[in-house]
Amino acid sequence: MSSPEPKRAIQSLVSYRPEVAALPEGRIIRLSVNEGALGPSPKAQEALASLGAELHRYPQQIDRDLVTAIAEAEGLNPGMILPSNGSDELIGLLATAYLEEGDEAIHTQYGFLVFPQAIRIAGGVPVVADDDGLTVSVDNILASVTEKTRLIFVANPNNPTGTMVPRDDIERLIAQVPGHVIIVLDSAYAEYVDADDADYTNGADLVERHDNVVMLRTFSKIYGLGALRLGWGYFPPAILAVLASIRGPFSVNSAAATAGAAAMRDRAFIEQNLDHNKVWLPRMQESIRQAGFEALPSCVNFFLIRFSADDEAAAAHDFMRMRGILLRGMKPYGLPDCLRMSLGTEEEMEITAAAFKDFSSQRRQAS
Repeated sequence: MSSPEPKRAIQSLVSYRPEVAALPEGRIIRLSVNEGALGPSPKAQEALASLGAELHRYPQQIDRDLVTAIAEAEGLNPGMILPSNGSDELIGLLATAYLEEGDEAIHTQYGFLVFPQAIRIAGGVPVVADDDGLTVSVDNILASVTEKTRLIFVANPNNPTGTMVPRDDIERLIAQVPGHVIIVLDSAYAEYVDADDADYTNGADLVERHDNVVMLRTFSKIYGLGALRLGWGYFPPAILAVLASIRGPFSVNSAAATAGAAAMRDRAFIEQNLDHNKVWLPRMQESIRQAGFEALPSCVNFFLIRFSADDEAAAAHDFMRMRGILLRGMKPYGLPDCLRMSLGTEEEMEITAAAFKDFSSQRRQAS
């Protein structure tokens, strides 16, 4: 007797899931999923606590207070903002809405693993554009465009490499891609880029100038609301209308919307996070280098650590896990000699720096 089978496009799909492994008892320092180092805004926590008496009410389909908070903080047109159940939902909706079976969508070599997953689930064909080293190559993206291309996904800054594509390259990409191809700028880590860096654009101004450019954002990073699954996108009106028509009517719950609006308005907390990042990113990278390992450049709240060989990276991963320190293995991204580390609190960073020194010492003694 035969069993039901899923559609062919997803039968061999490799699911995107964080690593799960047995952990030691005691304190866990989680530096594996690029969460905000300082947790959620106190104002977001207060707003969330006030929601209790309204839990029986359905949320607004598009929460106007959340949209207003985003628009005011970012200086954007509220009519072009669509909140979502994390930015992952928008990635999936774009693929669903704009890919017929067999259509192609381009993602970059070391781009976010959800991109090819969403493409395949929609029935599309993922096309990989090789990076230049660890940085997105606009030239390779352009060389990958065919008459079947419908979507191009670019994370900027990129996860997991922490590198950035300059504004000029993004504008060159837009200028040379046919107008029927949608360029998706995933700017999940935009807040961490120096606001005075004229070489960077989060993409908002480009969305306002082009009918085929969209920008995605998230509340899971600097805003510290990963548990609530809240994101948003900035879209040309025609694309927004399409996505809003297929998006679940209550995909953003009231808790997420309420906390998100409060977090967006807590600018002092955002500045506190940025100050923390400016101090601890270079400090931790230097500590890793002093321990004898390569800390790769980054413009965000995480960085890659490169080891001498794949087995040394695996050994470091296991050593840290047994100390209760979770890092992210990069084998699924094709970087088995690397681990990714996000920043935590000051205490967590000091503990982690000491652990890397201990691991270095252990390796020297073993050799």
